Amino acid sequence: MSFNDDARLDSNRVKDSRGHRGAKIAAGGGGILVVLLAAIFGINPDMLAQLGLGGETPSEQTATGAPGIAECKTGADANARQDCRILATTQSLDSFWLSYLPKYNVKVAKPGVEIFSGRVDTACGPATSAVGPFYCPGDRVAYFDTAFFADLQNNYGSDGGALAEEYVVAHEYGHHIQNTIGTLAASQQGGTGANSGSVRVELQADCFAGMWAAYAAQTKDANGNTFMKPLTESDLRSALSAASAVGDDRIQKAATGRVSPEGWTHGSAAQREAWFLQGYKTGDINKCDTLSSRNLNKPGA
Repeated sequence: MSFNDDARLDSNRVKDSRGHRGAKIAAGGGGILVVLLAAIFGINPDMLAQLGLGGETPSEQTATGAPGIAECKTGADANARQDCRILATTQSLDSFWLSYLPKYNVKVAKPGVEIFSGRVDTACGPATSAVGPFYCPGDRVAYFDTAFFADLQNNYGSDGGALAEEYVVAHEYGHHIQNTIGTLAASQQGGTGANSGSVRVELQADCFAGMWAAYAAQTKDANGNTFMKPLTESDLRSALSAASAVGDDRIQKAATGRVSPEGWTHGSAAQREAWFLQGYKTGDINKCDTLSSRNLNKPGA
């Protein structure tokens, strides 16, 4: 989903800590705490290790003299650079959610957003890039390492389109919305498995991402310019390819050669696609009630 070239970006909206590394993390330490406490988009680091992924190589943006987030000024920059795209997507999400939730008498504050490389310290504990993008409810911040997007395409099978990346940002923002309305806590209920609280929370965040996609072309910057162009069929395929690529069944199959639903924490590829589409087609937060759904394979059933 492309941004309008004249959309104005506020680089102060996102913190850029690339090149500033936190303390070294021992195996089984704070990084695992993040996995347990935060509602994480990424996959179990143990699975990533088996696939040879999730390393700590800094992204190319961390090199000396490389451009930083302060240089992200317009929608044209967002179309050209991943870090600017995170910033622009965040501002579009702000525009949507801060106008949508008050209709239900819900006050929502903007989440923090931080771009890092390698490792980062959070209120949920230190984390490495191995955990993928994640939201920490302790500090209400969504964390992104742009290196993940290369993994998403090269190793998980996403098609690499812009909306695939924007979906990731919208999903993590969705966890902040859950934290605001009180559904995020369900991720700690029911352990793991196809009907666990964790799976239900993740699928709801996918549905929320779809809601944003439905309204994204209507979101506006501070000057009244629309952030994004209307979504195309190609854009939609990109988002669905990302949602499908990180389904528990696909990751398990790639890592171990078999699928074990009892270990699921995020939902299957088909479920993640279905709930994103549920949000996109309905644009209604009431239709994203995964916590009460009797059949997670059929949204709305």
